[in-house]
Amino acid sequence: MKKIAICPGSFDPITYGHLDIIQRGAKVFDEVYVGVLHNSAKKSLFTVEERVNLIEEATAHIPNVKVDSFQGLTVDYAKSKNACAMIRGLRAVTDFEYEMQITSMNRVLDEGIETFFIMTNNQYSFLSSSIVKEVAKYNGNISELVPEPVQKAIVRKMQG
Repeated sequence: MKKIAICPGSFDPITYGHLDIIQRGAKVFDEVYVGVLHNSAKKSLFTVEERVNLIEEATAHIPNVKVDSFQGLTVDYAKSKNACAMIRGLRAVTDFEYEMQITSMNRVLDEGIETFFIMTNNQYSFLSSSIVKEVAKYNGNISELVPEPVQKAIVRKMQG
């Protein structure tokens, strides 16, 4: 039986930190679904479809990664993919507290889905989508933070 995991998030935009977590998760699980959360309450730079396309492009070299989107509870998305696990990235102690709450709630909703935390590579410990957008807003160099297609898409959005 395949070991399937989901890696949920907003990915607005996907960064090298996200890719690090996805790639490492893909080494552990047979199949990893990157689930782009559609959150209508959140103001996003990219549409859900644009984020899915950018992630597909960024993960094309990882054969066991699939990308799609979802709305609603993450545990329901995990069940729809027959996943036994969720992959979550941790950057710092501050992430842990928030992630612990989410994991505890998910366990109440479905104790059959485990959460696996992967510590980000030190070189990405400061990195977030918000930081990337802020740097890009002021024409800062983001080439070390996101894949080239993502960088180009951000620049187009910021100029348009």
